[in-house]
Amino acid sequence: MASNSGKVALVVGASRGIGRQIAIDVAKDGYSVVVAAKSTSDAQSVVPFPPDPNSPQSTISTVEREIVEAGGRATAIPVDVRDFASVQKLVDRTVETYGRLDVLVYNSGAIWWASVEDTPMKRFQLMQRVNPEGLYGAVQAALPHLKQHRSGRIVVVSPPIYSRFFRGKTGYAIGKIGMSVLTKGLAMDFERQGLADMAITSLWPAVAIESAATRKMTDASPAEARDLRKATIFSDAVLAVLRAPAAVVNGNLELDEDFLRSAAGGGVTDFARYAVVPGTEPRRIMPAALPDLTVPEQNDEGKRMNSAAGGSGGGSKL
Repeated sequence: MASNSGKVALVVGASRGIGRQIAIDVAKDGYSVVVAAKSTSDAQSVVPFPPDPNSPQSTISTVEREIVEAGGRATAIPVDVRDFASVQKLVDRTVETYGRLDVLVYNSGAIWWASVEDTPMKRFQLMQRVNPEGLYGAVQAALPHLKQHRSGRIVVVSPPIYSRFFRGKTGYAIGKIGMSVLTKGLAMDFERQGLADMAITSLWPAVAIESAATRKMTDASPAEARDLRKATIFSDAVLAVLRAPAAVVNGNLELDEDFLRSAAGGGVTDFARYAVVPGTEPRRIMPAALPDLTVPEQNDEGKRMNSAAGGSGGGSKL
């Protein structure tokens, strides 16, 4: 824990499920944690405590209380990621409270899995505002502070890029893949800017994780729990990413299990403790192998163009 004493992590989308577990375990690892999401409550009046982590009773207020009562440092700050002013205020308050920002974890997400025809425009727009737009705003607001010590880290909950992911949930996939594109692009920015100790990494479950969304399935069919893992596998993977050298994880689109199995992730071989139902081997939902997105001309940039610098600039190779 002492190695991260003095460091500050902002976890966005931390009221329940995976986000809550990340906030709790990052705090155990020594970070001061800002717990951010929309839902708040009177944590002192919640009974039983702690509440079911996948229920509406779990809020940023109860997560803050859990961390503090376990001896950690945490502050709950509400945010609406659809509103950039709210996101900017969140980051400002984080720095005002703790004096710095070292880690940003973006877990906020809106979900609607259906065909294009059955995805109403309002649902589509909500997903884009919460998923890629919310992430972009959080990164924009946090970057100046993350760059302060030239060693900031960003972890994004978004998937690897492969064609099967688009099937049956295209509107959702557009936003989630967009988040992974941000990971790839910002990683290139870090390289261009000589920020060798900074990194952004996307992380996604290899096996479905117990959550409020999966509860609907398990309530209807309890046997579905046999294919679920606990959220602790994801928080363990987040911590492993944060401990790995920046050059090893910058721009990577990782799967939790696969990264934990790797040398950089600690070489984990026993995943039995993560099964929701003891003794089961939950079904993997992600491909065993993923496509390489690079091209032979990867390092050929042509003539650089920078709209922020003014002028029309020259051509740019795509």
